[in-house]
Amino acid sequence: MRLLRSLMFVPAHNPRMVQRALGLGEFTSSALDVAILDLEDGVPPDEKDRARAAVAAALGLPSDGEGPARYIRVNRDPGARDADLAAILRPGLDGIVAPKIDHPDEVSRLARDLDEREDAAGIARGSIRVIASIESARGLLAAHAIAASTDRLIGLLFGAEDFARDLSLPTKREAEAAELVYARSAVVVAAVAARKHALDGIWPDVTDAEGFRRDALQGRRLGFIGKSLIHPGQVDVCNEVFSPNPAEVSYARRVVDAFAEAQAKGRGAVALDGKLLDPPIVERARQTLALRDAVSRKQRTPPVERPAALEGKRLK
Repeated sequence: MRLLRSLMFVPAHNPRMVQRALGLGEFTSSALDVAILDLEDGVPPDEKDRARAAVAAALGLPSDGEGPARYIRVNRDPGARDADLAAILRPGLDGIVAPKIDHPDEVSRLARDLDEREDAAGIARGSIRVIASIESARGLLAAHAIAASTDRLIGLLFGAEDFARDLSLPTKREAEAAELVYARSAVVVAAVAARKHALDGIWPDVTDAEGFRRDALQGRRLGFIGKSLIHPGQVDVCNEVFSPNPAEVSYARRVVDAFAEAQAKGRGAVALDGKLLDPPIVERARQTLALRDAVSRKQRTPPVERPAALEGKRLK
């Protein structure tokens, strides 16, 4: 199971921030699950080429195996996106975040483009995954078709700020962002209906740690499996919220054990604490334990000694 609890946007024209996110050079790997190196909104127009070069250089450096998955948010404009893909499609790239998707054909065209580019680059076809960002009313209405448009697509990411702008919603979020509950829920339903992951949008106020926690908890209650971030200080809280807590793990283990014991004894009905354990409850318990195991593996993995040649090395 590849963890997708925390996905942090990183401006790609800042090499030091790229290194820090990926755990390269002087930096050690963090708990971040996915680094989204941003070539789109986070990069000024006159810095795009510099950002592409920085990303290409970062992807070319060896990984110690402990860093986050490496995704790139490309530009929506076809010409700019073509330049992005030409620079970044190489070994070391895990996936693409496609922004501002309004129609499934946009993702289908990207998938066909990746087919050709992977073949030309000697990369196994289909290995570069795609996350589509839903950032408008049109995109929301087409979200299920977008999610089902290609096998490359692993999930939908809710672009909260652009969506709020499209609807002319207030800039400041209040009351657990109640004005976005419908849209967030709709993204989750669309993604899950297509058997894809649902990933929540950012909390924009990096100084409001309590607001971030409440928003992340709300996202998990709505069905998101992870959340996008804009600051390293949000990573630990995000991972905590989207990981099973001890009480959830304990209950899931009791559910699975009770069901297994009942099956072994040939019982048709299984109850725990007075509650009937039907198949959906048992399956959710198994999913909880699988997620717990994935989190435990990541936390247990010992650090790999960094090659001396990389110590202190910085991207230019």
